[in-house]
Amino acid sequence: MSLPLEEYAMLGDTHSVALVSRDGSIDWLGFPRFDSPTFFTKLLGDDENGHWALAPTAEHVRTMRRYRPGTLVLETEHHTPDGSVRVIDALPVGDERRIVRLVEGLTGRVPMRSVLRVRFDYGSVIPWVRRTDGEMAFIAGAEALRLRTPVETAGEDFATVSEFAIDEGDLVPFELTWHESHLPVPKPIKVRHAIDATEKWWTDWSTTCRSGGDWDEEIRDSLVVLKGLSYEPTGGIVAAPTTSLPEDIGGARNWDYRYSWIRDATFTLIALLDAGYEKEAQSWRDWLLRALAGRPDQMQILYSVAGERWLKETDVEWLDGYEGSRPVRVGNAASEQFQLDVYGEAMDALHHARLHGLPFNPEAWELQKVLLDFLESKWKDPDEGIWEVRGPRRHFTHSKVMAWVGMDRAVRTVEAGTAEGPIDRWKGVREEIHADVLHNGVDDRGVFVQSYGSRALDASLLMVPLVGFLPPHDHRVKATVEAIEAELMHDGFVRRYVPDDEVDGIGTHEGAFLMCSFWLVDNYTLLGRTKEARELFFRLLSLRNDVGLLAEEYDPAAKRFVGNFPQAISHVALAISATTLEGGHVGSHRRAELW
Repeated sequence: MSLPLEEYAMLGDTHSVALVSRDGSIDWLGFPRFDSPTFFTKLLGDDENGHWALAPTAEHVRTMRRYRPGTLVLETEHHTPDGSVRVIDALPVGDERRIVRLVEGLTGRVPMRSVLRVRFDYGSVIPWVRRTDGEMAFIAGAEALRLRTPVETAGEDFATVSEFAIDEGDLVPFELTWHESHLPVPKPIKVRHAIDATEKWWTDWSTTCRSGGDWDEEIRDSLVVLKGLSYEPTGGIVAAPTTSLPEDIGGARNWDYRYSWIRDATFTLIALLDAGYEKEAQSWRDWLLRALAGRPDQMQILYSVAGERWLKETDVEWLDGYEGSRPVRVGNAASEQFQLDVYGEAMDALHHARLHGLPFNPEAWELQKVLLDFLESKWKDPDEGIWEVRGPRRHFTHSKVMAWVGMDRAVRTVEAGTAEGPIDRWKGVREEIHADVLHNGVDDRGVFVQSYGSRALDASLLMVPLVGFLPPHDHRVKATVEAIEAELMHDGFVRRYVPDDEVDGIGTHEGAFLMCSFWLVDNYTLLGRTKEARELFFRLLSLRNDVGLLAEEYDPAAKRFVGNFPQAISHVALAISATTLEGGHVGSHRRAELW
């Protein structure tokens, strides 16, 4: 039986992520990158697909856990009738890919059991296991793992098991190191020193977070999650470290999110720059420019963290899926879709980078002008839209709004004297798109609709005032907010849209989309509905699990997370909404000046 996602904590080293359950089992991990095949895959299968359990053997255990402040170093305390013990878990930040676990005796004498079951290639390959120089080696093809610990290990049911008792004051370390099997084994490390160094690295980073408001800690913790989902070598940030965690338990809305979305660039840059992280924002911007390089008609909506384009989607048929939710997918076919809005999102991201003082790049501007030429020729075409629908292409209103954003940001850049371009032509296209949206994207109720000719609502239209398309007090903005409250809010949270087979090609149930709920917070704030904005914001904060993590969606009926976990954009939206509430505008980038 799968554990609720709320039971998991995240470890990160800016290359990979491990998910650790409250009961001490590492159920998801792959090295050396976020999108590498996993060797702990219990999250999407069962014990036989790989995991590492480390916990007391007692039947009655009371467990508490926390992150060391401002870090992804996890401390889990287990209290048993025989005594108490603390397990410290971390992915050390450094050149080697490792996971370390340190068991610390607190009181009494506590019997412990470790069960390490390695299964490479998403839980399908049992490795060759051998003992070498007192260490355990796990080898399968190109990959190898090396376990180092002072306690004795034994083979049991194709797993490596350790049973030991720990007394007050004792320390028992475990180190599991990944390497390419044809290369020398990395040297051992001192586990305690590695944990201390990792804590210092994270603390040095997180204490520079600049917010100065009522939600300092919440913003900091969300940005720590974002940093943990960042791929340090390139600056790419994954949407989530997992694949195929379902938006509908038992259904088919199961997608691989271990990639970097162009669309997230705007929100990510805003959150990082608002908090003072110019270095990370510049790395993300540079990743974005490298990803965009090439012919504009070949631009994708997502790439790997290193910028690879080939993300072919396949089904992993030997995995049963989270709570039986199949198929389990690796890769993402949305990389082959045409989504008009990402051209506007890219222009918006680079515009905000310039507003915050990141160095102007003339070559990047030449690339943007090529993208604008393409946008000018394609904005009238239908597309798959922000939600990556797998039904027929449509004229999605949000896509047209973001096409307007692309032209608007280009005009503003030239007007500011930052760069040169055909401003009169761009102004004309901007006006044409604006008029087209107001004529075709608004129905007889005065409400922005999901697509031209439809009466369906879509939470993405909450972006209309946030990007400056219309001021927040425009009657059509107010009417859209009210319609979304009436039709898309469920138990106090916002759904993206009402699932429809004709629109998205799937049509099953899904939870409330947390990013959309934060967008409603921002709209409430801009409309002066501060009390409602704060109430919804506190409601969203209350959804975080005991270590402060959010998933992509929340199912109000089942009262549980759904979708991939933890989700970067949920934490980015939290940070932006907190800043909006504190300052009365949408982030310190002064979007209010757009109206």
